[in-house]
Amino acid sequence: MSRPTATWSLAAVAASALALAASMAMPSPAMAQGSTLRIGLQEDPDMLDPHRARTFVGRIVFKGLCDKLFDAGPDLQLIPRLATEWSFSADGMTATIKLRPNVKFHDGAAFDAAAAKANIDRARTLPESLRRSELATVDSVEVVDPLTIALKLKQRDATLLSQLADRAGMMMSPASLSGDVAARPICSGPYKFVERVQNDRIVLEKFADHWEAANYSFDRVIYRSIPDTTVRLANLRSGELDMLERLAATDVKSAQADRTLRVIFTPGLGYQGITLNLANGDAANTPFGKDKRVRQAFSLAIDRAVINQVVFENTHPPTIQPFPPSSPYYRKDIPVPGRDVAKARALLREAGVTAPLKLEAMITNNPVDAQLGQVIQAMVQEAGFDLQLRSMEFASQLRDQQQGRFQLSRVGWSGRIDPDGNVHPFWTTGGGQNDGKYSNAEMDRLLNAARAVYDPVERKKLYDAAQDIAFDEMPLLYLYNQPWYFATSTRLTGFQLHPDGMIRLAGLKRQ
Repeated sequence: MSRPTATWSLAAVAASALALAASMAMPSPAMAQGSTLRIGLQEDPDMLDPHRARTFVGRIVFKGLCDKLFDAGPDLQLIPRLATEWSFSADGMTATIKLRPNVKFHDGAAFDAAAAKANIDRARTLPESLRRSELATVDSVEVVDPLTIALKLKQRDATLLSQLADRAGMMMSPASLSGDVAARPICSGPYKFVERVQNDRIVLEKFADHWEAANYSFDRVIYRSIPDTTVRLANLRSGELDMLERLAATDVKSAQADRTLRVIFTPGLGYQGITLNLANGDAANTPFGKDKRVRQAFSLAIDRAVINQVVFENTHPPTIQPFPPSSPYYRKDIPVPGRDVAKARALLREAGVTAPLKLEAMITNNPVDAQLGQVIQAMVQEAGFDLQLRSMEFASQLRDQQQGRFQLSRVGWSGRIDPDGNVHPFWTTGGGQNDGKYSNAEMDRLLNAARAVYDPVERKKLYDAAQDIAFDEMPLLYLYNQPWYFATSTRLTGFQLHPDGMIRLAGLKRQ
């Protein structure tokens, strides 16, 4: 197998009531046992269309539903899935990918090069696709033969294969692409779509014709949306769930002491922070959106170390940057600053803010985010900010964020195996996750140039320069790195938690 130079840069990167109602609607353990796997999610996914979706929990569901060209192993190296071999031309401008034979979509159609081209073309050209910026370097996709595609590039791209290891590389039946994909997704994964009840459950059933069907033991998988962390854990303890993602930090010790549960931990690749509206509609027309000094003051008013202590029991390391400490692109020379209320007030005076500045922050309707929002609210008040909190269901929060109906939004990012995935969509003009509409020509130049550089040392210089701009202009406010704490019943075996936080269903069994 010929591995392109691009792969070497991956190796080192290492409302409660609603939730209660959902838990009451659960089937009894006796009804749901047998060959059904039940997974508790912290939020309800957004649309089940890989090209338009953006939630972490949606990616978890897609792991069972939609195969992709590549995956990442526990060491973050690329693993072939629907791709079997790949190589780059000598000039780095063409990526040739061999495809797996004898693969079927859930509607019985064959997966081939024409299907792969149709999917990649949709991902990079659909007006509402969030994958467009991820595949911006792809100029065209050519069918070489029935099981080979060639991606012609506009420039060399060290990130390309890592993009195809996530939603940009997920394959859906071409016959389904002209309809409402999200209503009934037809993919080629080990499980096929059965039903979705919004804010309650997503049900999948085993696809008997999957090329790797023997590795999947459960006949059905039910993903339950339970935002309340206490209710979600109670359902795991009672046997209503087999596992849950993102165990609350305050529940870790209790769960570890429970002999019926298993707690699994790994450091994550991403961050949690606050998305800021700088130029997305009328909501950005405030001193906060228009003056970087006001954003700097807001950041200085926050004590990230106290957040780690009070909200997360010292399990979530404070940060002010997009890369985790395990990444070679992390800036060790930039420590997390301490809280400085006096300097924050001085910056507000310089910016002409003389009275408490009223702001609104959207937070997700779960207890952890509610507590985090309240702590931040109290901290920034001392510096001269009147921060109001608007609690929302997560998919609705993301919708309002995309449409510019926000000033601040308390959200995060699960991280990607290539550093580009943590910054390019958020910091570049027109980036797929740039909901605040931040735009800086020099930032665009640096991050686009970094995509074409394969040498990690030279690449880091570009990211360091980009971070210098971000530290000053604050297109996004970073709070802490999020480790993954998942919990399962001790009866469930075979689960391995990777740094990307995904739930891989292969090999899972119930004793």
